[in-house]
Amino acid sequence: MGASILTDLTRCIGCGACTLVCKETNDLRYSEVDQLDAYTWCAISKQKSLYVKRQCMHCLEPTCVSVCPVGALNRNATGAVTYDQDKCFGCRYCVMACPFGIPKYQWDTPLPRMGKCIMCHEKRLMKGQQPACTEVCPAHATIFGDRDELLSLAHERLAAEPKKYVPEVYGEHLAGGTSVLYLSSIPFGELGLPTGLMKDPYPRLTWAILNKLPAVVSIGGLLLTGAYVTIGRRIKLAREAKAALGAGTKRPPAPAGPAKGGES
Repeated sequence: MGASILTDLTRCIGCGACTLVCKETNDLRYSEVDQLDAYTWCAISKQKSLYVKRQCMHCLEPTCVSVCPVGALNRNATGAVTYDQDKCFGCRYCVMACPFGIPKYQWDTPLPRMGKCIMCHEKRLMKGQQPACTEVCPAHATIFGDRDELLSLAHERLAAEPKKYVPEVYGEHLAGGTSVLYLSSIPFGELGLPTGLMKDPYPRLTWAILNKLPAVVSIGGLLLTGAYVTIGRRIKLAREAKAALGAGTKRPPAPAGPAKGGES
């Protein structure tokens, strides 16, 4: 059914290896934080007695993909939800729409972009390799595989040790199902994971409302197209100005000294 990650929070030792290798693999700025931001796509935080790994949930029917007006977000055949920063014009609809609160925006740069886990899609999945975070985990707390197979494994663990786990695989049904799944000994809501979400995919709700407002959708589409062209032009000019500035700051060559034996 596609690439998936199962994280058993009862096995996580909080070493942080997954967070470090994520930054290294994706060329992200180093920072010691325990929550997601535009430069931290995998984070570990201590919640009660457990270490909780957070990352994009890679929904089966992603809300972020459905609300992006320029197709910058896409769910690939592998199951990974990826992001094309060259298409993004910064509307932040994905940030507001995600039911899990995953996408984060760069507020500290003149050419801001959104940041989130892309499951190492281009750098590893497309090469037949598993995501860096699952490969490096020393406790095998987070593992990679086919979603159906990981769900079977998760339910086997629940059946084998019912007193150890909360009787639920987080992500199996929420928001239409996700490719990132969790097991825990503590209720998920107490660990900071969103609960109370619909089981139906959120994009279906979005389109059910928009279909009743054809005029609004048409006008909104024209406005967004105009904004995309305008902002895209500004971004291009900003990049050209930055490149020109960089070229202009090069040190000029030192003037040649007097020729040997020449007049003083």
